[in-house]
Amino acid sequence: MSSVPVQASAATLRRLERQAGALSTAAAQRMEAGHDWYRALSAEDRSWIGLVAQAGIGQFISWFRDPTTTPAATIDVFGSAPRELTRSISLRQTLDLVRTVIDVVESHVDEIAAPGEEAELRAAVMHYSREIAFAAAQVYAGAAEARGAWDARLESLVVDAILRGEADDAMQSRVAALGWGSVGKIVAVAGEAPSGAESGVVDALRAEATRRGVGGLAAVQGHRLVAVLGHVEDPLGTVSQMQARWGPGPIVVGPVVPHVYAAGRSARAALSGLAAARAWPEAPRPCLADELLAERAVNGDTRAQNALVERVHRPLTSSGASLLETATTYLDAGGLEATARLLFVHPNTVRYRLRRILALTGYDLTTPHEAFTVRIALTLALLQEPRRWRRLSEPTDREA
Repeated sequence: MSSVPVQASAATLRRLERQAGALSTAAAQRMEAGHDWYRALSAEDRSWIGLVAQAGIGQFISWFRDPTTTPAATIDVFGSAPRELTRSISLRQTLDLVRTVIDVVESHVDEIAAPGEEAELRAAVMHYSREIAFAAAQVYAGAAEARGAWDARLESLVVDAILRGEADDAMQSRVAALGWGSVGKIVAVAGEAPSGAESGVVDALRAEATRRGVGGLAAVQGHRLVAVLGHVEDPLGTVSQMQARWGPGPIVVGPVVPHVYAAGRSARAALSGLAAARAWPEAPRPCLADELLAERAVNGDTRAQNALVERVHRPLTSSGASLLETATTYLDAGGLEATARLLFVHPNTVRYRLRRILALTGYDLTTPHEAFTVRIALTLALLQEPRRWRRLSEPTDREA
């Protein structure tokens, strides 16, 4: 942009220098009166903004003294404030600050400019205000770029800590820095990573999460894309809407946990389910990790094994022998009529017991995959029973 072609007179410059302090004070007072966001700032941040306003007026005077210089090359108004100020106020609010300072200077042009130089001073103020606006945009662009790179690194470290089940002080500080300290209703989601650069894959998933109204952290771990989603009301529904962000193959959703420090439990279930999902080719996409308990148990997941025994065998044994006997016989016989004959009961009795089994365990034995899950649960219970018997039969130290 071209500089102002008129050299400022010594009289106008002296008046500007004498009133610089008063102009800064007037700008601060107008900010206080006209902007709610300014009044909500801390005293420290308001102090920094005052320094920025003073620097802006001071550098305008320096530039107006020699208009042949290029303002964009000499303006360093924002260098007087810490970079953290860009987190306290937005670019729009910074432009409000610039506009307010310029308005204050313009309102005093008639008393500042030497006679006959009012128009030149106004033109110089307008020219300089445009340069200040461009300088502010550059500062915020640089801050956003640096913050984006740093936040991406923090995000990757937090997701990695979740996958390792860590919840130490380092993780807590990183979670706080990302603004996830108070985020609730967390689920972890695991699936194949799509093709493309890791940064692009993560950015696309995070942007998709924002569009769906949920928080999103993500990281590519080898061939997997793992996401941690927050504020999730409907895990399957939300992930179904986002599934295009993963590559082909199964997508497994872990259980909902109350906060990010418990997200390791959800992540372990999701990863375990992803590893076992190939054993159920007809699994829905996405699929809850709990729907894959049987496959996870067969694949060696001890948590899934224990969960199955607790969900199936314990309620059946607690309700009396008939339901456990009916479940076992039905799975062996493979049909309602055959089960009734083997148990010497009416088929309606078998139907009633199957409904009771469904109510107690959540599994419908007439559905093939759920029958398979119950079969695995009962098998695991039988395998665990000898270990329990040995523990009960072993003498204590006092008895020995």
